[in-house]
Amino acid sequence: MTDAINSKRPWTIGFFEHMNPNGITGATWQHPGNTGSDYLDLEYWMRLARRLEEANADFLFFADSYGNPAVDGVIPDESIRMANHIPGADPFAVIPAIFAVTEHLPVVVTASTIFEEPYANARRFATLDHISGGRIGWNVVTSAGAAAAAELFGRDLVAHDERYDRADDYLELSYRLLEGSWEPDAVVKDQATATYADPDKVHPIDYSGPYFRSRGVFSVEPSPQRMPFVFQAGSSGRGREFAATHAECVFLQATTVENDAAAVADIRARAQAVGRDGDAIKIIVGLTVIVGDTPDEAKKKFEEFASYHSEEIAAAQFSHYSGVDLLALDLDQPIPAGNDELSRSSVERFDGWTVREILNELKTRGVRGIISVGTAGEVADRMEAYATATGVDGFLMETYTNPGTYDEILDNLLPELRTRGRAPEPFTTKTLRERFQGEGHPYLDDAHPGSRFRVGLAPGADSEASI
Repeated sequence: MTDAINSKRPWTIGFFEHMNPNGITGATWQHPGNTGSDYLDLEYWMRLARRLEEANADFLFFADSYGNPAVDGVIPDESIRMANHIPGADPFAVIPAIFAVTEHLPVVVTASTIFEEPYANARRFATLDHISGGRIGWNVVTSAGAAAAAELFGRDLVAHDERYDRADDYLELSYRLLEGSWEPDAVVKDQATATYADPDKVHPIDYSGPYFRSRGVFSVEPSPQRMPFVFQAGSSGRGREFAATHAECVFLQATTVENDAAAVADIRARAQAVGRDGDAIKIIVGLTVIVGDTPDEAKKKFEEFASYHSEEIAAAQFSHYSGVDLLALDLDQPIPAGNDELSRSSVERFDGWTVREILNELKTRGVRGIISVGTAGEVADRMEAYATATGVDGFLMETYTNPGTYDEILDNLLPELRTRGRAPEPFTTKTLRERFQGEGHPYLDDAHPGSRFRVGLAPGADSEASI
């Protein structure tokens, strides 16, 4: 059993956001108490970030995708009308403002190994790591909505499993750039000798992999974490293999308690098989909570949120991840075989379900993880039962409205979790990786495959002085 089962230590709790008007499901931008349509107002994000920091949230997580909810290249009218996965903006643009108004809150942002160039991506993350003092994380994806994104970029669609082969190559190059070019003490800033950096401690890389190549010196001096803290959310077999190799925190798509427990065990076992400590990988699951002072009040809130969903919106949302138009299929038959190339986990989640059953599920839950409705005590009880049964280390909170659902979580649920020793504790460390690994450990641990490319730092050495 893992520590998550055996102890009452705090859970990892982050908050899931999209930079769009509508969040993750339905069309709740219409809700009179929701300010989500202000997503292009910088103050909207700064206000939210300050609030999450006050609550000691472990991180703010930005999901992102270049793809649109298109089927055969056509975006359903309902998606545009109801702002379902379109429009959407670039979360990288608001992250510096978030770091400017917070001192501790980490931010995790999604970047694709298909549509971002490795060198440019590494340079961007290294810069954000510097300006935040080590508070940046990278959610590594091989891209949702990949077919539509490929069309927008004018590229061919890469097959599902090959996308992970590319991602392995992409990560190895990223490790070499971020870990293998500058020694930790290369920058001396010695005015007396007119030496900003010691040339003997700056090394060119020369990499030629199956998909990417790069030669030269990485341009950004070593940042507090060097490699940003690595998140990953693949749920397919190939995705779990990738996560077990590279991820430091895995975002698991919830299905059933039994399946989720098996997935947690599988990821940890795969990590052990490649020489890593499986229990060192944090595994979190998506959770939506609707909290009321009474069970009936919470139920009424949930029914109100559900009223902003529809069969058409559900079908459009599914098309974003899978490229499958559910409304064009026989409602009483399963999804035909061969439609899992875009997002295998999205299709495999509904293996054996009829299209009608899928639509009914999506109308209620969408692509959310667990939905728990009740009083703060009831929700906390269910969270504890789920964590005990599955071995997860925490939850990624998926909200309906801002400020409404945030009020329920921050003002009602977190105080309840705090009495149980489960709420995130105040920040005592500088970097996101230290938040997970402990003070004095801002770098990839020695068992991580990226650590073998690091120059100028002995395995297990205390790296605090180099920050």
